Amino acid sequence: MAAPTHTAITEAVPKGERDGGFPPFQSHTFASQLVWLAVAFVLLYVLMARLALPRVGAVIETRQKRIADDLAEAERLKQEADAALAAYEKALADARSRAQTIASETRENQAAEAEAARKRLEAQLNARLAEAEKSIAATKQAAMRNVRGIAEDAARAIVEHLVGRVPNDQVVAKAVAEVLER
Repeated sequence: MAAPTHTAITEAVPKGERDGGFPPFQSHTFASQLVWLAVAFVLLYVLMARLALPRVGAVIETRQKRIADDLAEAERLKQEADAALAAYEKALADARSRAQTIASETRENQAAEAEAARKRLEAQLNARLAEAEKSIAATKQAAMRNVRGIAEDAARAIVEHLVGRVPNDQVVAKAVAEVLER
């Protein structure tokens, strides 16, 4: 093996300091290291307790307050939305009720109007029917009055045609009266 070569770095370090090992584990520097550890710990503790932790605590408190305020606002908005929904549902139910009332009133009005129109039409038809019956009765009476004359004329014509001579008017009238009375 080759002997280690000395470089500028290894030659600059004195021989007594190379043999001690890792400096924190050297016993002659152990007490001073403990003192400096305690001083650094106290300084860090004071810095954290006086400066950092109050700031962090204030930030946490502010954040918790903001979260609580946001939750309260969300609850308030939820209650408003629930109230608005209830009002909407009530208004919708009222509107349906009014619509049903209006529809039933309209049906009743239309039924009453239809009944009145039916009665008017029925009265008109009854009046026309009465007029028609009067007209028929008048026509029938007129026809019945004329039936005697027509029957007498027809009987005269038939007898004349059969016998060949014109019968007496009184005999024809008496014969027609006897037949009509049956």
